[in-house]
Amino acid sequence: MTSFPELGSPSPLPWTNAATVWRALLALTVVFVMLATTGWTAVRGRGADAGPRQAALSAWLHGSVAGHRLPSPYAAPGTLARFFASLSPADRLGLADRYPLVVGNLDGAPTELRYRANRTALAQARAVEERRTHDAGLSPAGRYEAGRRMHRFDSLLADGRRILAFDPGGAGRVAEVFGDLDRADRVSVVVPGVDTNVLTFEKSGRPYTAPVGMADSLYTAERTARPGTRTAVIAWADYTSPAGLGMDAATGRLAAEGALRLRSLVRGLPGGSSVALFCHSYGSVVCGIAARDLDARVTDIAVAGSPGMRARHVSELRTSARVWAMRDGDDWIQDVPHLEVGGLGHGADPVSSSFGARLLSAAGAEGHTGYFERGTTSLANFAGIGTGDLRGVRCAASAPGCAG
Repeated sequence: MTSFPELGSPSPLPWTNAATVWRALLALTVVFVMLATTGWTAVRGRGADAGPRQAALSAWLHGSVAGHRLPSPYAAPGTLARFFASLSPADRLGLADRYPLVVGNLDGAPTELRYRANRTALAQARAVEERRTHDAGLSPAGRYEAGRRMHRFDSLLADGRRILAFDPGGAGRVAEVFGDLDRADRVSVVVPGVDTNVLTFEKSGRPYTAPVGMADSLYTAERTARPGTRTAVIAWADYTSPAGLGMDAATGRLAAEGALRLRSLVRGLPGGSSVALFCHSYGSVVCGIAARDLDARVTDIAVAGSPGMRARHVSELRTSARVWAMRDGDDWIQDVPHLEVGGLGHGADPVSSSFGARLLSAAGAEGHTGYFERGTTSLANFAGIGTGDLRGVRCAASAPGCAG
């Protein structure tokens, strides 16, 4: 028996042939190699990051507005939406200015209010890092890191950027919107994989390998494909991703935590737009775990370069959304054992015929990070799914008719 606890009940796995046994042994060998190279301490879970947002949450929990206690910041998005709707404009702005690290991250809070709060939080975080660049108590490496973070916050503060979530604690989390989220008929969410943090959120070199470049590329492709459709794309790096290919990348712990945040994001989106998820690499593990409890407005889940979705078959995801999968022929992820043993590994290969996903062409993509490159069939397929126009979607050669 093997089980995916994030999905609920165990799923039987037949150990009926030598090939299956050898694949399991190979997976365990990979695990031991990772342990040897990353250290046994990597197995231990991380504690909650202490930082400015925790302090802000504590202050919020003891705060009030118009003589009333503030709601729990962990309340359902609908509850928070009703709370903000009950406030006067002045009270809403007052809360955003007083508790920017709380309001800027509340799913259900008004979109423009979150943008305002996150600009304030970014400005405050930038000032902290600027002071750290001159802190004689830090090592040269520490001052250099502070400078990098300061410049990243400068970039995120640029005119016109719409920051939907921001937390400077630890490696940092952030989400950005491309387009008009409040008026969009269709919203696409890009869920990235390992080594995603505030510093890797965008890259000047190879931009389409980072969340900002991925989302910007998809937004442009969607507008080109269907200019009459009101779309918005979210670069969603608002979860703690694994650092490197160590134990965290081999298990579903961080993905399970990310799945809770992803579900909350979707429930808190404004209006009645339909939603499509585009999940790359370890991000597809997050989407797989989130799938069964996602809001029904999610119509499509598309994964690329996936190590697995914590399921043996698409039916185990228990979602009404269409599930799509693609992988480029020279993506190294194909060499990762696609199984789960004792919580290690992420289950079946989503591009295998037995998994049951709709298989897409990834023509033009190169390697593990090329799926959002402009001019590729992979990006064009994503744009078709994101806009709801499946007529031009190109299926993998092995699966004609996948869009039917």
